[in-house]
Amino acid sequence: MTFDRIRIGTTFFAIALIGLGVEHFVFGDFITGRAPSWPDGVPGKTVFAVLTGMALIATGLSLLIRRGARNNAAIVAAILIASWALLRHIPVLFAVPFLSGAWTGAGKALVFSGGAFAVSGVNPKGSILVGRWSLGLFLLIAGVQHFLFAKFVATLIPRWFPGNSLFWSYFAGVALICGGIGLMIPRTARLAAFWSGIMVFSWFWIVHVPRVNMGMSDQIAVFEALLVSGIAFVLSGDRNIQ
Repeated sequence: MTFDRIRIGTTFFAIALIGLGVEHFVFGDFITGRAPSWPDGVPGKTVFAVLTGMALIATGLSLLIRRGARNNAAIVAAILIASWALLRHIPVLFAVPFLSGAWTGAGKALVFSGGAFAVSGVNPKGSILVGRWSLGLFLLIAGVQHFLFAKFVATLIPRWFPGNSLFWSYFAGVALICGGIGLMIPRTARLAAFWSGIMVFSWFWIVHVPRVNMGMSDQIAVFEALLVSGIAFVLSGDRNIQ
């Protein structure tokens, strides 16, 4: 069962990474981790997008060719996302209100880079520690934002979904916060990672896939959800989490 979770999670991670890599070509920009805008006056945006897209696709394919086995290829993704998205988000956060929309992008960059490190399996205990704290912090940020921006979140709930959409916004916020806290406690981390993976994967189908044609952000989000669920499943299957 443990092996299955790691294999499934790594496969999800690889497919999502390939999808995001392809979108680098489609959008002509580095979009993994919602990196801040390309610096004004600096040439080479399209070339950089193509080269990094190729690197992410190659990393994803490497993981898939080995049938979901973890390998050092994921380190490439971790370095790319950390250097071009996560680090560049930090000065932005000092210039915007706490937990505003920019914090969502920074949280995604954090979990994607930390999660890629965990998927690599390099230094098992250290990589899993980084992965679970990265995911835990991101879930906490997202959970609180579900309360701060509940009305917006409610617009993402499909109309066919039963019940009040605002209720589901708050319910999801509570679930995210519980998942984040659970990941930070070693005793509950694997269980929290597993159920967080199930939750985000359900949103992949219920929320993100139906919205994939609604715009650039939604086209990116569908792979982001798959990436997060993959990271969570890998963490839930690794006994080094304790």
